[in-house]
Amino acid sequence: MTTEQPTKRQKMSTQVIGTHNGTFHCDEALAVYLLRRTKVYAEADLKRTRDPATLDTCDIVVDVGGVYDEGKQRFDHHQRGFTEVFGHGFNTKLSSAGLVYKHFGQEIIANTLNLGKDDPKLNVLWLKLYKEFVEAIDAVDNGISQYPSDLQPKYRSRTDISSRVGHLNPAWNESVDSQTVDAQFLKASALVGGEFFDRLHYYANAWLPARSLVAAALTNRTAFDPSGKIILFEQFAPWKEHLFELEGELGVTAANQPVYVIYPDETAGNWRVQAVPVSPESFESRKALPEAWRGVRDEELSKLSGIEGCIFVHASGFIGGNATKDGATAMAKTALTI
Repeated sequence: MTTEQPTKRQKMSTQVIGTHNGTFHCDEALAVYLLRRTKVYAEADLKRTRDPATLDTCDIVVDVGGVYDEGKQRFDHHQRGFTEVFGHGFNTKLSSAGLVYKHFGQEIIANTLNLGKDDPKLNVLWLKLYKEFVEAIDAVDNGISQYPSDLQPKYRSRTDISSRVGHLNPAWNESVDSQTVDAQFLKASALVGGEFFDRLHYYANAWLPARSLVAAALTNRTAFDPSGKIILFEQFAPWKEHLFELEGELGVTAANQPVYVIYPDETAGNWRVQAVPVSPESFESRKALPEAWRGVRDEELSKLSGIEGCIFVHASGFIGGNATKDGATAMAKTALTI
């Protein structure tokens, strides 16, 4: 009687990511790091080469090869006629980082945060990370100036992520053997990938919850004050960027826009009333606090305004303070009428 030996399970072949060797850049360093956060390429090996025959053996190739074809898993952007952009209002030509992020970014974010593919937060974060992190890498790699040609910056900055990755390349008088350069590439990939995921966790765990608070306060503002001109936050949260975006998304007209925001001071235990600016970066307010209050403080301000607990109003009228929520609310409501 013979006993059959159990069939040995064949080990699945390892996926291989290909990119070019030699001097590396931020875009492929991030692209490789991101690919290793996908299900398919999580355990992938890496080949850095410009040899076409070797690249042909790779399962996916980024930043080399002269081909952009998702079906073939080829993601280069150097070929003549390449004009791919991210879309969704973004018009910067993509580098290998943007290409990989465009096609794999939602999966990577969903895997990292354990989100379902239909979770509305997924698309919000995907667009936010492109705007705040990936787009600049695309622009730098493609030689797109941040400023119009007629503007000259007053200083140079070389501490951006693309520059820091570039600094990890060996200097002209250091060894450029493949082992040394490949090791430095892995450092660069870890650097830019680590910063990407730091940003992702910040936007998921801090930025997105703030957006939810602002959305609720904006939607419910007439329950606090029938005019709809005052927003109340029961806790401090960064609100400016979210407010302007949400006003657009919710179709808030100019006539119905809030002009004052009330929130607790994050350190002093007092309350603040702040005028909404005309744009997120503007120093001009939709309706500044009354001119007569500006630069006046404490008891003098309380007497002038007829509101107890006043602490200050800034000389420009963009912000004021009161000891209580009721006092800050009274300042905002009174300011509406002046």
